[in-house]
Amino acid sequence: MIPYVSPRDGSKLCQEGDVLVSETSHRFPVVGGIPRFVESEAYSASFGLQWTVHSETQLDSRTVTAISRDRLESCLGAPLSSLRGANVLEAGCGAGRFTELLVAAGADVHAIDMSVAVDANRLNLGAHSNYAVAQADILGLPFPPDSFDVVLCLGVLQHLPSPERGIESLWTRVRPGGLLVIDHYRWDLRQMAGKLTRLATLYRLILKRLPPQRAKRITDAMVDFFFPLHWALRRVPLAQIALNRVSATPFYYDLYPELSEKQHREWSRLDAFDVLTDYYKHLRTVGQIRRFLTGLGAHEVWAAKGWNGVQARARKPEA
Repeated sequence: MIPYVSPRDGSKLCQEGDVLVSETSHRFPVVGGIPRFVESEAYSASFGLQWTVHSETQLDSRTVTAISRDRLESCLGAPLSSLRGANVLEAGCGAGRFTELLVAAGADVHAIDMSVAVDANRLNLGAHSNYAVAQADILGLPFPPDSFDVVLCLGVLQHLPSPERGIESLWTRVRPGGLLVIDHYRWDLRQMAGKLTRLATLYRLILKRLPPQRAKRITDAMVDFFFPLHWALRRVPLAQIALNRVSATPFYYDLYPELSEKQHREWSRLDAFDVLTDYYKHLRTVGQIRRFLTGLGAHEVWAAKGWNGVQARARKPEA
């Protein structure tokens, strides 16, 4: 496993009781067995609540599906078995929907998240010799440069103050010959025009300014009202289009028919809170992501429309 370093200056850390101390006297607490390299969740607080409440909603091991596995392997462009023995950094790990798959595949996994979702991640994963989790910021990573065979960041970059700064930070931790795997919300004209005709845009302007606990109560109430309508009309596409003009309830029956009604309701609750309360919501085109990765000096750059909008991967040249 890769040793932690101070995210402030890269100095080595040693543990003294429940504190990690650097050679330059930086101190970072270890709470609940998890190193904490950030003092505040800041703009990620809503995600901490989200993954605490919905800690098991998207885990393949709980849904008994391959939804998360399929998305992960699509982004990797390879089966999970290819990661056995690889050093993997999962940035923005949430409650562990991808973490559990990476660990089970035999990768040596360092999972980080800026929010208290790390507690749910640790609870879901338990103790493994090839797994470590820490509360840390993508823009201040507690690892030496050029450390990881694979750096993975799914469902996160669009929520950073600057996605490009996040990609740059992750890129510095990829070893020469290693792989960066990311995804991002996608911009397109039809999508933007559709948002102008939906009340969800107005809902978000209000809800993202509320304290997370209050916003969660409101989004849950919205889902409880609209979900039965979505479910009753689940096989009527035109009715779903009309309903989406006023409902802010994400509904995935067409994508995931294998989920039960109860599971669909929980996914709708999770994602309604996600899409209506995230502080930052950046959009990028496939071309923008591809050009940015190429500008970093990456080789074998691949970017395409995918699960979360744009999915991409790129390899760092050998030294």
